[in-house]
Amino acid sequence: MTAAPATGLAAVVAVGEAARERAARLAAQLGVPCAVSATGVPDALARELVLVVDASGLSLARGKMTLRADFSSEFKRLRPGALGRELLVRAARIKQAAGPLHAVDATAGLGADALLLAAAGFTVDLYERNPVIAALLEDALHRAREVPELAEVAGRMRLAGSDSIGALQGMAARERDGEEARPASRITRPDVVYLDPMFPERRKSAAVKKKFQLLHGLEVPCEDEGALLGAARMVRPRKVVVKRPVKGPYLAGARPSYSISGKAVRYDCYVG
Repeated sequence: MTAAPATGLAAVVAVGEAARERAARLAAQLGVPCAVSATGVPDALARELVLVVDASGLSLARGKMTLRADFSSEFKRLRPGALGRELLVRAARIKQAAGPLHAVDATAGLGADALLLAAAGFTVDLYERNPVIAALLEDALHRAREVPELAEVAGRMRLAGSDSIGALQGMAARERDGEEARPASRITRPDVVYLDPMFPERRKSAAVKKKFQLLHGLEVPCEDEGALLGAARMVRPRKVVVKRPVKGPYLAGARPSYSISGKAVRYDCYVG
């Protein structure tokens, strides 16, 4: 097997002829080989990190471990009573908000945090730089819009691109030059910019290991925390919210206006 490309992925596997066209298109986009199998991942790829395309959508797999982005598992967190207790929702809350709220999730991942923001009433533009994770996220959004209980919330979530720093800098430039955002882009100055640049911790818990071990084959650390935070603040949103480990350092060493902490994570809020 040849070395995996920059995405960390070895191949895209189509399970069944019906998935062949979609798998081939994704393989071309990601720059990896495409394999077709009637029953599952071929033995030759069993130990490799692969993107599987089947009748249920997309999933990431290696050996017996699989990961599918699925917002249906978040139903309980979206109930009104539970949603208001979410630390992220509390951190992103805008007091005396007038009109629709707009958020940018600049490090979207598999979209679980953006889903909370959308359920709280934000229209959310999602940016994910890793093309494999972005494909998983796009697939999850498509399926969520077909679920009656999720359709309205998922309809407020849009996968806007991969380069969040460039997009934020562009918004700031238009604001600085006194230009309105182009209607076609649907990107306006956000009320909240959300950043989650931290790595999931490597824990011994089997559930956490299954979920994140596969992603460790794709993700790379944030290369320039200062540029990410600087671009977010440059837009002059009403608030920048940064997710950190509860005892972790401030992002790029910048002290926040205030923080909201839980047992495992902390949300640093930068206002003004």
